[in-house]
Amino acid sequence: MDLRDYLRAVRKRWWLVAMAVAISVGVAVAVTLLTPPRYAASVTFFVSTRGTEVIQAFQGGQFAQQRVKSYVDVLTSNRLAQSIAADDPAGLTAEEIQEEVTAQVVPDTVLVQATVTDTDRARALRLAQRLAVQFPALVSKLETPPGSKLPTVGVQIIAEPRLADAPVSPQPVRNVGLALALGLIVGVGAAALRESLDRTIRTPETLHEATGAPVLSGIPFDRKADKSPLITEGSAHSARAEAMRQLRTNLQFVNVDRPLRSLVVSSALPGEGKSTTVCNLGIAFAEAGKRAIIIDADLRRPRVAEYLGLEGGGGLTNVLAGQTNVRDVVQQWGDSGLWVLPSGSIPPNPSELLGSGNMADLLTSLSAAFDIVLIDTPPLLPVTDAAVMSTLADGCILVSRHARTTVAQAATAAEALAKVNAQLYGCVLNMMPTKSGGGYSYYTYDTATPALTPAPAAGPLPDSPFRSELVGSLVRTPRHAGNDPLDAPTTDLRVYYRQQGTAPAPPVTS
Repeated sequence: MDLRDYLRAVRKRWWLVAMAVAISVGVAVAVTLLTPPRYAASVTFFVSTRGTEVIQAFQGGQFAQQRVKSYVDVLTSNRLAQSIAADDPAGLTAEEIQEEVTAQVVPDTVLVQATVTDTDRARALRLAQRLAVQFPALVSKLETPPGSKLPTVGVQIIAEPRLADAPVSPQPVRNVGLALALGLIVGVGAAALRESLDRTIRTPETLHEATGAPVLSGIPFDRKADKSPLITEGSAHSARAEAMRQLRTNLQFVNVDRPLRSLVVSSALPGEGKSTTVCNLGIAFAEAGKRAIIIDADLRRPRVAEYLGLEGGGGLTNVLAGQTNVRDVVQQWGDSGLWVLPSGSIPPNPSELLGSGNMADLLTSLSAAFDIVLIDTPPLLPVTDAAVMSTLADGCILVSRHARTTVAQAATAAEALAKVNAQLYGCVLNMMPTKSGGGYSYYTYDTATPALTPAPAAGPLPDSPFRSELVGSLVRTPRHAGNDPLDAPTTDLRVYYRQQGTAPAPPVTS
């Protein structure tokens, strides 16, 4: 990862950095508040040797510098602590006094500084005063040769014991500063690690690399989508509605040689927004003056009728089972050109129904009667329904959810379509985060688009310009020879509808 990757990781997961800093600073503050203050009293000694001549003084100075290093250990020794405790215990044992004494040599000098640290200000100063008395006496004993009355090394006090004005510990500023730095390091590291281990899809480029298919649209996240999933009324001019219109436009150019007539919409796993995408895409086609129909082929967890506010008791499964005619269960949504074929009763064998010849005939008929047929199917990974339907339709688009669908899941879903030779036209990245201040107001670009309103009640298919010659049942179960349009080849069927003036004139292929 380079610097830009780290910055992107921090910007994306700033909450990790904030949490690490907050925890680190909180711990530092708690430790600072709980730690009792400690006070320090210091005393400085000068070490010298006895000699009057210059040469002797020079040699004595070098000797003193060598000897002074040993006096650090003497100052922190148990023998000196015992002498202090015997003279003035101050309520402490020799071992406790020894732990409170520290010493250091002033570099390139013969000075030794001793410091006594204690939680009691008065006791710290008193122990330093006793140390100032006992240390020279102990050195004098150690440096006096046998038979001599004068020691070779003398220790004098050049700085009397002095108590510091403020406690030496704890140090709130230092503690909080170190905690802040540590929190930033840990937070940035955690964000970078999370970024490197995150295999969810967060960019259109990642989705394209996983599936090998173009990303037709990125649908932004909308907080109002839970209560208002459809791009109507207040949401008609939102960024999400504009993304749906972009998807509609891109779908019209995915195959210029053969206009798109039927499209399967699926996802890798549940909860990625495929059903709302189908509904809103149908509304977007209706806005453009297209005659669109939505088939709810998710025979396991149907949602289309619920989102559109339609009756879903009778529908696709009842038509495929020969229990009703398609014209009796297909419903128009509002005053638009959008029609809906609900799922109907939940069957025990969804895959078999969707892969039946009746389903193929129904799809052929509806493709001839409508400009676009949108098919909502179950997710690809748990069941095979979507793969089966993709072989009957012109193609499929795959809906993936931002920061939830993983690269492996999207790739596996694309492979499932490739195994059945289904055409994957592209992908949709759903619930992408929006950047504040970075977008345009779509209302200024599309103010003339009328808001679509759903029908107040569901019912049989009403009369319409393209419905009058949808005579009989579009699907006859069991199938038999007759004059039904579905008994004719697909080319003749489209010619039939065109002659009746009930559908646009699609190209007639040989």
